[in-house]
Amino acid sequence: MAGLIVVTGGSRGIGAAVVRRVAADGHRVVIGYRAAAARAEALAREVGGVAVRAEVSDEADVDALFDAAAALGQVTGVVINAGITSPVGPLAQLRVQDLRRVVDVNVVGALLCARRAARDLVAGGSIVSLSSAAATLGSPNEYVHYAASKAAVDAMTVGLAKELGPRGVRVNAVAAGTVRTAIHELSGVPDRPDRVASVIPLGRPGEPAEIAEAVAWLLSDAASFTTGAVLRVAGGL
Repeated sequence: MAGLIVVTGGSRGIGAAVVRRVAADGHRVVIGYRAAAARAEALAREVGGVAVRAEVSDEADVDALFDAAAALGQVTGVVINAGITSPVGPLAQLRVQDLRRVVDVNVVGALLCARRAARDLVAGGSIVSLSSAAATLGSPNEYVHYAASKAAVDAMTVGLAKELGPRGVRVNAVAAGTVRTAIHELSGVPDRPDRVASVIPLGRPGEPAEIAEAVAWLLSDAASFTTGAVLRVAGGL
């Protein structure tokens, strides 16, 4: 059944793939973005959606995003995708401002979005967060802080699923593996997907569209008895 989906961090990478995938299912989409205005607006035109600037670590911005969605109708699904990392390196060498920024966006931002979704969604609604296989692998010598932030997302998923289950609202997460997105460029290792391919059992990195398929399934009625799950889509890692 078609609905109204909010996707944070929806202007590029996995977020943009999710936007296209759920739009293909007939859903209306509200695209949250932080900086890539032109990209977000172009995607909104492509799928017939709406783009709204929102820094997810800012409570007022999160409320403005959800208020814009509510003006279009009842929100039926929320994809908490916005997330960042920082330049890679051993934890001992990372700057405190990088640690704080990752936690602000990946943990506080996810919690703010989940809190507002918990207030707005009604029976039949669904929340899907983007986690990472790093949450259980730890990402030593690269981004332990990012891994820790995604472990927090997993815990949030399990707890919130139990809170909202009695209301008929499902809460799940997708733990993505290494995927070809711009996040690797931002962390200073643009070749990382190909560099780590040899340790992935399937022998290759994932593509954003492959993660979007898992998100779309969790949002759909086909996953009607699935809640509190962290679905691993990581090529075998």
